[in-house]
Amino acid sequence: MPQPVEPPSVPPASSKNWPKLVAAAVVVAAGILVARQLGAFELLSLENVDRLDAWFRGFGIWAPVIFVAVWIVACLFFLPGLPITIVGALIFGPIQGSIYSSIGATLGATAAFLMGRYAARGIVEGLLAKNEKLRLIDEGVRTQGWRMLMITRLVPLFPFNAQNYVYGLTQISLGTYVLVSFLCMLPACIAFNFAAGAVRAGQFGKFFLYLAVAALVFVVLSLIPGWIKKRYGGAAGLSDDSSKTGAAR
Repeated sequence: MPQPVEPPSVPPASSKNWPKLVAAAVVVAAGILVARQLGAFELLSLENVDRLDAWFRGFGIWAPVIFVAVWIVACLFFLPGLPITIVGALIFGPIQGSIYSSIGATLGATAAFLMGRYAARGIVEGLLAKNEKLRLIDEGVRTQGWRMLMITRLVPLFPFNAQNYVYGLTQISLGTYVLVSFLCMLPACIAFNFAAGAVRAGQFGKFFLYLAVAALVFVVLSLIPGWIKKRYGGAAGLSDDSSKTGAAR
């Protein structure tokens, strides 16, 4: 019979952490202010896809850079990523949209990872101490290593934005985090981009081609949770209850 795992102890933040916490708060406040001034909060919803489309197109050749920057802001400030992914497909097409979304999501996840590990460590430790589900990530990394990251990227067990910060407190290295995150987030990026790209394919043949690619990737993604649960479920804390509590990206 497996022994119950005690939650990791979270030491209180020392006085040396306060300058970092203040700096992190300033960065967050500045980012929120900039995002509000640019209208990002009002735009980032599925109901405003057309407005998002026009907003990005207004930047011309700088649109890809702005698109990636918006992804980073979204990951840092817990904004939804699905509308950004859809707009990327509508503006750049499914192939370039997949590339830019993958780069943006990876850089955004990495920025949150570094924020959790260094700048806002005390805040994330407090969040980890209060949330039993998030503590499974720390335990999973200690027992499964990079496989835990693979599991949480491929299966929506935990809120995407929150887990980025929490991984900063684990033992996983930055290089492993970036590589596994990119590879495991890429299939979903491709699926959503090709599904959205089919809407503006224009040609009848391209419409069905894009839709077929999206459907194929979605089918593969739907099979992954069962395979992961069968192989890693016990060690990674995968259960019917935990899978139901996951939030979509």
